[in-house]
This record gives sequence, structure tokens and C-alpha cells, in this order.
Amino acid sequence: MTRTDEATSTLPIPPTHLDLLVRPICGVLTTMLPDGQPQSSLMWVDFDGACARVNTTLERRKGRNLLANPRVSLLIVDPDDTARFIQIRGDAELVTAGALKHLDELTRKYTHHPCFYGHVYPAEQAARETRVIARIHARRVALDAIHA
Repeated sequence: MTRTDEATSTLPIPPTHLDLLVRPICGVLTTMLPDGQPQSSLMWVDFDGACARVNTTLERRKGRNLLANPRVSLLIVDPDDTARFIQIRGDAELVTAGALKHLDELTRKYTHHPCFYGHVYPAEQAARETRVIARIHARRVALDAIHA
């Protein structure tokens, strides 16, 4: 499953702010509701070498939003220096392959649990959800003026 034009280039993440995607810092993902209003969610985030990534389900509001409109904004603020941030605006590519493995990697990064289902969320919920990785292809990257 892919929901973006993969031929379009992805802007690089500046090395000065890459740590915000690598450290266990939650980001705010904003998607668009069907009526055009923004909807924001606190998300676990990582980086695959090219794209910021979050993990969700197609059954949740943000998953349904992404299916209808792949345009997103991801904001991550440094908790050690709240004047330092990165905002990534772009298009989400939804990938089902490896999504559960990715979720478990995020779970280990952000918690002390070995996996998501059965520890963070009830195990039986896994059968009712379609997990996806949202790879955010950056079209615009904004940094704070102080640290840019």
C-alpha cells in the first residue's frame, strides 16, 4: 500500500535536528479531517534514514484521514530546550509491510515493554486493527530560528 508520489524527492532532515527524530521524543502529527479541519495526535516517532515515520491503524481517525488526504505536518519540540524544534510538512506514504515489527521497535524505544500488543494495548486488539507505517516524505522542513 502506497499513498504518495514516490518519484517526488524527499527533503533531507538537517543533521542539527536529526536527534529530535532519533531520541524518544513524542511528536505532534496533524492530518486533515474530511471537513478540512486539522486533527492532531501525539505520536511516537522515528527515522528510517530518509523519512520521519509514525505508526497507526487504518481504523483510527488519523489512519482514515491519511487514506483520504496524505498531507501531514509533524512537529517535534526538544523537551530539554523548548525553543528548539523541527516541523516537517509533507506527504505520508502508508506502508503495511513490517508495520507490526516497526510498532514493537517504537514500543521498546519509548517504553520498557518488549512489544505493543499484550503490554501497552490488549493482545486481542491486534486482530481488529490494520497497522501501517506512515513515512513522511518531507516537502518543507522548518527549524527554530535560534538553532537553525
